[in-house]
Amino acid sequence: MKTFAELNEREILAVAISSEEEDARIYMSFAEDLAERYPASSKVFEEMADEEKAHRHQLLDMYEQRFGPNLPPIRREDVKGFLKRRPVWLSKNLSLDTIRKEAENMEFQAQRFYQRAAEQTRDVNIRKLLGDLAEVEKTHAGMAGKLERAHLTESARDEENATRHRMFLLQYVQPGLAGLMDGSVSTLAPLFAAAFATQNNWQTFLVGLAASIGAGISMGFAEALSDDGSLTGRGSPWLRGVISGAMTTLGGIFHTLPYLVPDSWPNAFWIATGIAGLIVAIELWIIAWIRATYMDTPFLQAAFQVVVGGVIVLAAGILIGGA
Repeated sequence: MKTFAELNEREILAVAISSEEEDARIYMSFAEDLAERYPASSKVFEEMADEEKAHRHQLLDMYEQRFGPNLPPIRREDVKGFLKRRPVWLSKNLSLDTIRKEAENMEFQAQRFYQRAAEQTRDVNIRKLLGDLAEVEKTHAGMAGKLERAHLTESARDEENATRHRMFLLQYVQPGLAGLMDGSVSTLAPLFAAAFATQNNWQTFLVGLAASIGAGISMGFAEALSDDGSLTGRGSPWLRGVISGAMTTLGGIFHTLPYLVPDSWPNAFWIATGIAGLIVAIELWIIAWIRATYMDTPFLQAAFQVVVGGVIVLAAGILIGGA
């Protein structure tokens, strides 16, 4: 690999041409990814891709005038320390904010490249073109703002905000809620069965801890492997898996922690069980509130569904443990 300082003017132009071509393709990938979810923002990235194509033609014209029609086979990957592009465009259903931040980073890196390249070249015309392109890249954030104002009308913004809210529900709230419900409810039976069978806080804590971690791992893998997000728009499967698994574990851990009350305390078992029961009630209320707030379920209906299910599982654990 060459260092940037070792590039001659011909190689600098060749790298710039290939970079503009690749950036145009990246912006078109963003536009395609956003087309169904955010059509107005998709149009913004299409026009930014057209800008990059125009830059490429300017650079090609300069190159042909100075060096002829043959481009040397050099890309930015062949230059040590050159600006890098994270292959985020390979992921589908990226959030709009992630794409916009990546575009801002791309423009900043391109500006820095043209500034350094202009400083390094001695040809007046090439130096002027590279300096002009550096200024263009510097103002691209403003251009993106103008394009957004042109395409993102009030109705388009409302539509995109609704889509962003829906994606937030699909990618974060839904797997988190599913995990919290599973962790809070499914661990009740083994925890309280162990509690009433042994009436030993430490042993009960170990059972609850094992049940919580095991349920978290199981739910995490189940969520990650259930849907790759390419068709449903639910985002990264592994991110959803981590969210679901973590919330499942937390849901079980909270009502397990009271059994850390030392067995040496008077009435230690009943103190721990009373606190655990109170925490279970709080957990079920929180789940009902989340369902009512984010999933458009009437609160009383959500509370009834969650409480009835939790009470049945809790009763099953107590009956089995006390048998």
